[in-house]
Amino acid sequence: MATRRSLSTLKRLLRNPNPSHLHLPRRPVTYMPRPGDGAPHPVTLIPGDGIGPLVTGAVQQVMEAMHAPVYFESYEVHGDMASVPSEVIESIRKNKVCLKGGLATPVGGGVSSLNMQLRKELDLFASLVHCFNLPGLPTRHENVDIVVIRENTEGEYAGLEHEVVPGVVESLKVITKFCSERIAKYAFEYAYLNNRKQVTAVHKANIMKLADGLFLESCREVATKYPGIKYNEIIVDNCCMQLVSKPEQFDVMVTPNLYGNLVANTAAGIAGGTGVMPGGNVGADHAIFEQGASAGNVGNEKIMEQKMANPVALLLSSAMMLRHLQFPSFADRLETAVKRVIEEGKYRTKDLGGTSSTQEVVDAVISTLD
Repeated sequence: MATRRSLSTLKRLLRNPNPSHLHLPRRPVTYMPRPGDGAPHPVTLIPGDGIGPLVTGAVQQVMEAMHAPVYFESYEVHGDMASVPSEVIESIRKNKVCLKGGLATPVGGGVSSLNMQLRKELDLFASLVHCFNLPGLPTRHENVDIVVIRENTEGEYAGLEHEVVPGVVESLKVITKFCSERIAKYAFEYAYLNNRKQVTAVHKANIMKLADGLFLESCREVATKYPGIKYNEIIVDNCCMQLVSKPEQFDVMVTPNLYGNLVANTAAGIAGGTGVMPGGNVGADHAIFEQGASAGNVGNEKIMEQKMANPVALLLSSAMMLRHLQFPSFADRLETAVKRVIEEGKYRTKDLGGTSSTQEVVDAVISTLD
């Protein structure tokens, strides 16, 4: 008799492998907001150059479809401007949060990077890029889940260059104890708050013994305050080799400025490409969310004309933004919808092996929202 009941139950499960009565509650412990937390929050929006308006427009559509408690204050900023307009800086200072498309940075010449100007002006000292496998998206490596945390304000990006004599240019790399400790603390705090088990410091202290030596010294001091988190170190060239051969060994990585740019882009390429990796820049008071890796990539004319830019990276970055603003259920809905669309595989842009337009991906995400 018991055997017949078991067979009957098994047949029902095979007919309906996801019975509703077996589903666990989606959120067994409710997020309890403070009074007033549901009030719409203003977000400064910089559509940027190239594909920027296309992908930021995608985010706006999805936010509207979700009735997310945010509204955007949009400003025209372009990479060929001499500086970021003061009204844009003031808007970010007031709103505390910004969503940004790519800003083109001219190569060479006398025009400085507006991306760097924003980071320095607002003291966005930490860049965070999350590189991970997306279910349904085939990659060479599995089990990749790396967070690259990069010092954002000094190092080779300090912008201290001058021509000593004609034909000889000196570029200064600046490393300070203050900034090194600050980024190390942020990396370990991130690991602690997100149940991460390991922090790896990336360096070249075997050659740059004073500069990178100071960075390592700072990381080691901070590591002693987090005994529950494993700490190790790796030379940057070996790091790149290890990333492409065995990326699953890495968890949280903390780096000086230049190395972080290289490591984040390498990790993004391994995990599925820059078009799907979220990220942002954060300081004590302000945050800017943008495509995680190659944030200055504004696409090419063909992608713009065909309107086939991949919006996934910025959609996932906007989910990070929603969590930052303490709207976790909206972030969960958005992230789940994007991942479902990727996993189903019907709507993908060219960089992911598909033929879909930006709008088709957006429509698919909106139709998948819970």
